[in-house]
Amino acid sequence: MTLAILHVDDEPDIREVAAFSLELDPGITLTTAESGETALELLQGGMRPDVILLDVMMPRLDGPGTLAQLRTLPGLETTPVIFMTARVQASEQDRYLALGAIGVIVKPFDPMTLAAQVRALLAEGQA
Repeated sequence: MTLAILHVDDEPDIREVAAFSLELDPGITLTTAESGETALELLQGGMRPDVILLDVMMPRLDGPGTLAQLRTLPGLETTPVIFMTARVQASEQDRYLALGAIGVIVKPFDPMTLAAQVRALLAEGQA
């Protein structure tokens, strides 16, 4: 199954490592955005990814703010979102899940298992 992913992160190094990692999986097509605003422009322009990987800490519009706005866009009310963050305290993870994320991937992530982590969280979310 081909999986269309939108990865949103303001750090070029993180986008590069994630792109390298995710593109190891031939069933993944990847689009990247360097900000919440850019992601929302892509989504308003008609992009419909299967899942959105969303950095929590970004300047101007953070991950939770981006999630809140994308939920108002037609066709994106239930698109799975996975937050990516270095903030891994249980209370913070619980808050991200309460906001509607299907999971949290901890940074730094393992490039060799990132695609499998995303697929596993999607499978859990559909169970």
